[in-house]
Amino acid sequence: MLNPSLRCTAFSGPHRIAAGELRHVAMKAKQAHDAHPQRQILVFEDAGSRQIELPLELPTVDLLRLVSQPMQADAAPPSKPRRPGRPKLGVVAREVTLLPRQWDWLAAQPGGASVALRRLVDGARKISAGDDRRRAAQETAYRFMQAIAGNAEGFEDAARALFAGDPARFEEALQGWPEDVREHAALLAADAFIA
Repeated sequence: MLNPSLRCTAFSGPHRIAAGELRHVAMKAKQAHDAHPQRQILVFEDAGSRQIELPLELPTVDLLRLVSQPMQADAAPPSKPRRPGRPKLGVVAREVTLLPRQWDWLAAQPGGASVALRRLVDGARKISAGDDRRRAAQETAYRFMQAIAGNAEGFEDAARALFAGDPARFEEALQGWPEDVREHAALLAADAFIA
């Protein structure tokens, strides 16, 4: 089942028809589908621009039921052998391959190898937070642009400008696109141009 509070945006052709929670957007998409069944309706989740496939041919009541109930975990998962780690704390044991000198250094750190690795990872995450946000924005905007405007004039120039971090060239490449598509692509790409 789908999460009813998932934030998403729907397009009917090049026109944005709804944005907001999935349950609201699904109903607007259903109305647009019923009014113009020949038009393609695309629904994107806002966080990553992944497409959401909605069965718009279903009766409204069934579609509403599908998108109005929160995701439910299946019945109790099959019993698995207990693995190392502290699952209640979210700690998961996985294999790490290092050279002997690296293991020696980790073992000499206060708290041992696990504490040292967690500290290193947290430090790296802080340092690269801006780059991670920029990369996520690029991927999100590109995924949307490719799905809705992959054949549009200026698509390749827009994609190059997006990944080069050139906002002026990006906006210029989008000028011939329909207003709703252009605005949504620019919104998704905003963090891609933060220095």
